[in-house]
Amino acid sequence: MAENRQHIKLNETTFDTEVIGSTDPVLVDFWADWCGPCHRIAPVLDEVAADFDGRVRVGKVNVDENPGLSTRYGIRSIPSLLFFRNGQVVDQLIGAVAKKMIVEKLNALLEVA
Repeated sequence: MAENRQHIKLNETTFDTEVIGSTDPVLVDFWADWCGPCHRIAPVLDEVAADFDGRVRVGKVNVDENPGLSTRYGIRSIPSLLFFRNGQVVDQLIGAVAKKMIVEKLNALLEVA
């Protein structure tokens, strides 16, 4: 899965700086290369990253390469989308959900940001 220019490739070293320390809301996709639903949702996340560019940051965490982050956030199923505001998880979606659901969560996140 190629990194999109709007995506932040996150790992255990960069996560706290890029997500926890971010002043912008952040959507983090926990995924794996072998995960079919993760590949199905990837184009949707590309669209979301473009649509919300400058307002919301979108990051991706490969769970196989970053097991510590998966454990830290209790990731049991992928894809898992975690929505962060001020360094805290404020919402989540699990599975290859429709773009509409992601957009609704992000709009709600921006309303209270």
